Amino acid sequence: MFQQEIKVPKQRIAVVIGKEGETKKQLQTRTKTELEIDSDEGIIKIKGDDSVHLFKVEKIIQAIGRGFNPEIALSLLNENNCLEIVQIKDFSGKSKKKEKRIKSRIIGAKGKTRNTLEFLTSTHISIYGKTISIIGEIEPVAIARQAIQDILSGAPHGPVYGVIEKRMKDLKRLK
Repeated sequence: MFQQEIKVPKQRIAVVIGKEGETKKQLQTRTKTELEIDSDEGIIKIKGDDSVHLFKVEKIIQAIGRGFNPEIALSLLNENNCLEIVQIKDFSGKSKKKEKRIKSRIIGAKGKTRNTLEFLTSTHISIYGKTISIIGEIEPVAIARQAIQDILSGAPHGPVYGVIEKRMKDLKRLK
């Protein structure tokens, strides 16, 4: 039997459990694992006989903890999908003011930048706390991650979108 522990923000524990325990049950059933949730500490113990399922459940719980809804997080059960997390502080340093400014560059006016990035890369993006998380197929996630890093570094949005479009066209041609 394998066991793994993961810490989740306390305000996201209810989402991991789901309405009447539905999300927790679904996770346990689909991955043949057992979840023990400590709501007070925000710690979730994952137990199971298959280390691959343990790893997948850990990523799904991590995604829910980073702000994704459970349906999107469950797409990580597909072996072609992955989760990437970008730390905003890697670009803002310790400055709260800079953190807020560059975070808003990714969100955009009324969420436009985030929505455009999601549309162009066919990924899901969540901005939660001091992280930006991406779920999707491996290559598009890498393209989205690079675009996010470029925008966080101060690159203008337009040219970044152009690079995404070119890289996604190239990717489609290779498939």
